[in-house]
Amino acid sequence: MTLVPAFLLLLHLLAAAFWVGGMAVMHFAVRPAAVAMLEPPLRLPFMAAALGRFFVGVSVSIGLSLATGVAMIMLAGGMRQLHWSVHAMLALGLVMMAIYGHIRFGVYPKLQRAVVAREWPAAAGRLNLVRRLVAFNLALGVLVFALAVLGRAL
Repeated sequence: MTLVPAFLLLLHLLAAAFWVGGMAVMHFAVRPAAVAMLEPPLRLPFMAAALGRFFVGVSVSIGLSLATGVAMIMLAGGMRQLHWSVHAMLALGLVMMAIYGHIRFGVYPKLQRAVVAREWPAAAGRLNLVRRLVAFNLALGVLVFALAVLGRAL
C-alpha cells in the first residue's frame, strides 16, 4: 500500500471511529450520567447542547468518510473491483447517514424547540427518540467495523 491510499484509509478510519465511538459515549456514558444526576429542567437542555456539539463533529466525520471512501473506491478501480464486504459497508454507511440526517434535521430541531419552550415531556419524548435511533445507528456502525475487519474472511 502506498502513502496516499494508506493516508486515505487512516482519515476514513479516524472519521468512523469518531462517529461510532462518539455514539457509544453519548449512549452509554453521557446520557445515563445525565439521567442519574440531573432533573429534566437541567438534563434536557444539557443533552440538547451536548448533542449539538457532537453533531458538528459527526457532520465533519460524514463528509470525511464520504470523500475518503469515494477516493479509495476510485483508486481501487471502481466498485466492480471491490469485495462484497466493501459494498455492504458502503450500503450500511449510507443508511447510517440517512438516520443521522433524520436525527439532525428532523428530530433534533423539535427537541431544541421543546427545550426552549420548557415543554419537558415533549423534549423528553424527542430525546428518547434520538436515543433509540442512536442505539440502532451504533449497532450498524459496529457491524460496519466488523465487516471491515472480518469481511474478507467471510
